[in-house]
Order: sequence, then C-alpha cells, then structure tokens
Amino acid sequence: MTSTQKDQHGARSQRSQEADKPHRRKGEKTYSCDECGADFTRTDSLKKHQVIHSGVKAYSCEECGKDFTQAGHLKTHQLIHSGVKAYSCEECGKDFTQAGHLKTHQLIHSGVKAYSCDLCGNSFNRAETLKRHQVMHSGVKAYSCEECGKDFTQAGHLKTHQLIHSGVKAYSCDLCGKSFTLAQSLKTHQVIHSGVKAYSCDLCGKSFTLAQSLKTHQVIHSGVKPYSCDLCGKSFTQAGHLKTHQLFHSGVKPYSCELCGKSFALAGHLKTHQLIHSGVKACNCDLCGKSFTRAHSLKTHQLIHSGVKPYSCDLCGNSFTVAGHLKTHQLIHSGVKAYNCDLCGKSFTQAQNLKTHQVIHSGVKAYNCDLCGKSFTQAGSLKTHQVIHSGVKPYSCGLCGKSFTQAGNLKTHQLIHSGVKPYSCDLCGKSFQYLHQLKKHQQIHTRK
Repeated sequence: MTSTQKDQHGARSQRSQEADKPHRRKGEKTYSCDECGADFTRTDSLKKHQVIHSGVKAYSCEECGKDFTQAGHLKTHQLIHSGVKAYSCEECGKDFTQAGHLKTHQLIHSGVKAYSCDLCGNSFNRAETLKRHQVMHSGVKAYSCEECGKDFTQAGHLKTHQLIHSGVKAYSCDLCGKSFTLAQSLKTHQVIHSGVKAYSCDLCGKSFTLAQSLKTHQVIHSGVKPYSCDLCGKSFTQAGHLKTHQLFHSGVKPYSCELCGKSFALAGHLKTHQLIHSGVKACNCDLCGKSFTRAHSLKTHQLIHSGVKPYSCDLCGNSFTVAGHLKTHQLIHSGVKAYNCDLCGKSFTQAQNLKTHQVIHSGVKAYNCDLCGKSFTQAGSLKTHQVIHSGVKPYSCGLCGKSFTQAGNLKTHQLIHSGVKPYSCDLCGKSFQYLHQLKKHQQIHTRK
C-alpha cells in the first residue's frame, strides 16, 4: 500500500469512528456537573461552573470587598458601583445596569407567569423564582441567624434579616423622617404619604395602599383562623397576630414609658401610650367636637353617634356599639370579681375598675369644678357633676314627668313607681328601694 493510500485509509477510518460516536445536535447539553446535575453545551462552561463548588472566590471588588468565582461576574458587579444604568424600561422608565436585568424586569409588564408551583398553584415570571419558592414547601431552612437563631430558606433572606440586628437604618423618608433598613421598605412606606389606595376589597369596599395588605385583610372575610394559642385557645387569621398575642401570656413587658413607668409588651403600644403625655389630640369628632389622640379611638367614638348597637347580650338584652364593650359587660353576669382592693376588700370584675377605685383611698382629688370648687378623684366624676350647673335635665320619667341630669338617677327614681324593694336587711327582713336606705337602717341594729 502506497503512502497516499495509507493517508486515505486513515482519513476514512477517522470518519468511521466519528460516525460511531453518538450524534450531538447543536445546542444539546451533554456535559453534566457531578455535584449538582447542571447541564452544559461546552466543557469550558462546565469547568467555569465547577469553580462554584470549589468555594474559591479569587476575584474581589475593591469598592465593597465582595468576592466572585469568575472575573466576568466581578465586572458585572462593578457596574453597580459605577452608577451607570444604560438600560431603561420603556413601560415604566426604570433603569438597569445590565441588559439581562431589563429583560427579566420586562416580564412583569407582560403579565405572563409561565412557571407554576404544583403544590400551591402560585405562578411566577421566571423559573428561578419558582425554584426559590419551592424551597419553602420543602421545609428546609438552611440559613440561620447567629444573633437570634431564626432560620431562613434563602441566604438573601438571612442577609436582609441581619440588617435588623445591625441597627443601621440608612433609608429615611423625606416627609416624616422615619428610617428603614431596606430601600424597598422605604418605597413601600412612601405610598402611604401619596394617599393612593389602589387595592379595594370587593366584599366591604375597604381600600389599601398595598396589594399584600388587601390579601391579609381578605382572610378576615373567609372566617378561617388557622393559628390557635396553646394556652388559651384563642384563634387568629395570621401567624403574626398569634405571636403578638403570646407575648401577653409571657408577662414580659420590655417597653417602658419614661414619664410614668408603665410597661408594655409591644413597642407600638408604648408609642400609642406616649401620645397621652404629649397632650396632642389631633383627631376630632365633627359631630360633638370631642378630640382623641388616635384615629382608631375617633372611629370607635363615632359609632355612638350612629346609634347602631349590633352587639347584644343574650342574658339581659343590653346592646353595645363595640364588641369589646359587650365582653366587658358579660363579666357582670359571670359574677366573677377577680380584682380585689387590698385596703377595703372590695372586688371588681375588671382591673381598670380596681385602679379607678384605688384613687379614692389615695385621697387625691385632682379634678376641680371651676364653678363651685368641688373636687373629684376622677375626670369622669367632674364631668358628671358639671351637668348640674348647666341646668340641663335630659332624662325624664315617663310616669310622673320628673327630670334628671343623669340616666342613672332616672333609673333609681323609677324604682319608686315599680314598688320593687331589692335591698333587704339580713337581721330583721325589712326591705328598701335604695342601697343607701338599707345602710342607714342597719345602723339601728349596730347601735343596739
């Protein structure tokens, strides 16, 4: 065989060997990573990827010290520090440092969410976002905070959380001065100042500035309360509300008022309380002029003017404008008086009533009538007294026409017409219409 024939035979043999190999189509990913299973079309791409698993990050940013496995990643990162954002979204005007980030962003405007979670049905614009979401269902929280022990499914969530412990709040609102740890939190907050509430509830019409706030609200209408307290059985629509509630059982009140020493379980309750000391009552009732420190207190008050009392007591039929007032009232029927006065032994159904009573023993009468100089231990007692000076008697007896300044006085008077004498003497059996009459009578027996 000549030299030329040998070369031709070798070429045919090589072509035959190539034909025997599995045919690789263009774009096919035939190179796989043994560590994570990721596939690549080229060996050099696989090699670059494998550097990630080695943990070696040889390229560092001089600006912030962040490390990268590849030089290209460092260059991409450095664009952030340059401040140059050459890629703009035509829909909303948002700018980006990279073309890829712009493309990813544009999916939001398209409204297309092609990636759905098989477990909960949530849809996403990107496959990467779906993968991140699916980690939540796995229950695996591989990233733990060394400060408080809280666990997270993603490293990014841990980093965001760690800013709380740093105490740094670099993003401030120009309108109210409130500071935030994250730029996104500031943006969310600024929507409040705009006054725009674009998200409305179809069931009750209530509007919200954020879509998430609307979703949270809609759970109320569902009636579902999946979060229950192990100690008292009370149920809640949100996990956060349960956690807040559990603080009351712990008895821990880490937030104290510097002016009066009163302690609170929540920082928000302390802030609300401090408004009392400020004396500022910015929320005014248009109907009667009464002022309140909080908008919520004003709303509760306005129910009185509406005349609507949707909460009724099953035992006596008394109706109330607020559910909390009904609960307080029902304690009377229970007969339970768990709060006792150490000085006189008198018992009360509520702690607040005990506190109010204890002022009597202090002897302090800080509320004075400008017209007659009479002093009172409570502001409410002074207001009740001042009605006498006004001469107004809006409560009239339907049987005899006698008028009174207070509803309670009218009720006491009506006992005369009923003939009922509910107060009986244990010693002689004599009955009286009024308690003060019984007490005066009992002095006769003590003198004997």
